[in-house]
Amino acid sequence: MAANPVLREYLLARRSVGLAFLRDPGPDESELEDILTIATRVPDHGKLAPWRLIIFAGEDRTRVGRGLADIALANNPGLDAESLEIERNRLLPAPLTIGVISSPQPHPKVPEFEQLLSAGNVAFNLVHAAYALGYAASWVTRWFAFDEKAAKFLGALPGERFVGFVHIGTPTIVPEDRPRPPLGSVVRRWSEVAPHHDEKG
Repeated sequence: MAANPVLREYLLARRSVGLAFLRDPGPDESELEDILTIATRVPDHGKLAPWRLIIFAGEDRTRVGRGLADIALANNPGLDAESLEIERNRLLPAPLTIGVISSPQPHPKVPEFEQLLSAGNVAFNLVHAAYALGYAASWVTRWFAFDEKAAKFLGALPGERFVGFVHIGTPTIVPEDRPRPPLGSVVRRWSEVAPHHDEKG
């Protein structure tokens, strides 16, 4: 396989763009199909497709925001008006948000942990697909990924959970890169970490 310097440069420079800096236009229907097709080309031991995707676009974003505000207020009756407004705008202004749900399937050879990792790969592939089509994206979770009532409201079924929400749109900024961990602090060769046993027992 030939080297792909353009892809290499992209991977070295990719940077998330936060929700507040994503605007219209978003992907059209043809582009969305491409994004979803790319997103679901992930490692999937057992070919289980242990994930589902929920699309939030158009007026659904506002309706979802109102519902999240209601749930947040029920959870915490002391929320002030400013906090409730934040909840109402959870999916704005990005024109498109895609929720990725881990939907594990019973299988004797594929543990749930592997299936969860596959769902995480779908979320990250959504990010890559958005950039491939000229958009920007960010992958977040927030409280409603972990709140049972909110997750159900957003489309999760019993036994499922959201691994995140990927916001997609046209970027209004070029984000500065952030510090990355030096490779020496996170990478070791096995010979450096392997337990050393006395050969004589």
